[in-house]
Amino acid sequence: MPVLPIDTGRYGTPEMKIIFEEETRVQKMLDVEAALAWAHAEVGNISKKDAEKVMATALLRHVKLNRIKEIEREIKHDITSLVRALAEACGSSGGCVHLGVTSYDIVDTANALQLKEAMQIIEKRLEDFEKTLMDKALRHKETMMMGRTHGQHALPITLGFKFAVWTREISRHMQRLKQCEDRVLVGKISGAVGTQAGLGEHAMKIQELVMHRLGLKAADISTQIVQRDHHAELVCLLGIISSSLDNFATEIRELQRPEIGEMFESFETEKQVGSSTMSHKRNPELCERVCGLSRVVRGLVVPALEDIVTWHERDLTQSSAERFILPESCILTDYILFLMNSILANLRVDEERMLKNIEITRGRSMSEAVMIALAMKGMNRQDAHELLRKLTIKSEVEERDFKEILLENKLVNEKLSRREIEDALNPKHYLGTAVEQVELMVKKTEEERRMRVVD
Repeated sequence: MPVLPIDTGRYGTPEMKIIFEEETRVQKMLDVEAALAWAHAEVGNISKKDAEKVMATALLRHVKLNRIKEIEREIKHDITSLVRALAEACGSSGGCVHLGVTSYDIVDTANALQLKEAMQIIEKRLEDFEKTLMDKALRHKETMMMGRTHGQHALPITLGFKFAVWTREISRHMQRLKQCEDRVLVGKISGAVGTQAGLGEHAMKIQELVMHRLGLKAADISTQIVQRDHHAELVCLLGIISSSLDNFATEIRELQRPEIGEMFESFETEKQVGSSTMSHKRNPELCERVCGLSRVVRGLVVPALEDIVTWHERDLTQSSAERFILPESCILTDYILFLMNSILANLRVDEERMLKNIEITRGRSMSEAVMIALAMKGMNRQDAHELLRKLTIKSEVEERDFKEILLENKLVNEKLSRREIEDALNPKHYLGTAVEQVELMVKKTEEERRMRVVD
C-alpha cells in the first residue's frame, strides 16, 4: 500500500508524477540500453540485426517489471536485474546487451532523461505563473495599500507594485533554470571508473552517438558516476524557487488575517470546510500547504549537497538518497508552483479595506512626506526628522489625528501652509514611481518572454 502522500495522491500533479513512476524510470533505462546497442552497431562492434533486436525488445511490454524484480530478489542488484531481464527477452541477441558499460552509465543517463522532462514542466509552470503575476500587476498598478516593514506601517505602495516585485523574482528563476540546463542534463557512457576501457577503440564515438540519439549532452568527463554537483545545482535552484513561493504565500497568509483583511484565498462557500469545530473559519489552507511543502524541498538541498562527496571514483551513498531527492524535489516544486498560480489567479482583493488600513495610524505613516516637504522649504533634514518623531509620538499618545498635531505646531506652520500639509498627508501623492515601475517591469518581462520564444 502507498505510504508517502505523493503516492497516495494528496500532493503532486499527474504530468510530473508520471515522469518518476517506477515504470517510467525502468523504461528510460531500457531506452539507454537500446541507444547503446544501436551505437555499438554503428561503429561495427555488433551486428545491425542484434542491435535491432535489442532496440525492439527494450520496452516494458517485453521486459516485464515483475520479472526484473524476481531476478533482483535473487541477485540483490537492481540494474543487473534489468540487464538480465532484457538479455533474456532478446534471446540469442542478449549477449549484446550492456556491452562495455557499467550500471551508472545507464542510471545517470536515465536520470538526465527524467530530469529533462521534469525541467520542461517546471519551466512551463514558471512561465504560467509569471504571466498571472504580470496580469495582476497591471490590474492593480494603482490599487493603493500600506507598505510594511518589520510588520509595521511604513509608506503607501500599490498592490501592483508588490506583484511586479514578485514577477521579476519568478523571471530570474526562469533565467536560472535555462542557464543550468547544459550543466544538469548530462549523461555518460564511460564504463567502470570512467576510462571507457571496456568500450574499445570507438569509445568516445559510442558515447557521442548515444547522447545524440537520446537528446542529451555528455558530461565533459566523469568517473564511474556523473559528478553530483550537476544534480545539486538543480536541487539548490528548486530550493530557491520554493523559498520564493513560501515568501509569496506567507505574505498572503499575513494579509488574510482578520485584523488586516486585505487579500484572501478563494473559498468555496457552498461546500468548503475551514475547521472541524469552528464553523466560521476560512483558513489560508493552500498557502499554508505551499509553505509547508517548500520546507521539504529546502530540506532536500542538504542531502543533495552531501551527495557531491564520493569515495574515490564512486561509492553507493548517493544511490539511496537521490531516489528520494530527485523525484521529491521536482514533484513538490512543480506542485507548489501549480498551487501558487491557482491561488494568485483566484485571489480576492479587498481594495476598500486596504484604504481603511492606511488610515489606522491617523496619518502618522506619512511623516516622511511631511519631513521631505519641510526640508524642501529650507529646514534641516535632521531637525525635521526629530521634530516629526516627537509629533508622531504626541499624535499616538493623545490619540489624535496627525494632521491636527501638525496644524498646531508653530515650526511646521512657519514652513508649510494648510494646503501643503494636507497634500503631504495624502497617500496618493506619495507613491513615487510605483506605477511607472510596474509598467516598466511588465514591459521588460514581456520582452524577455518574446525572446524565449525566439530562442
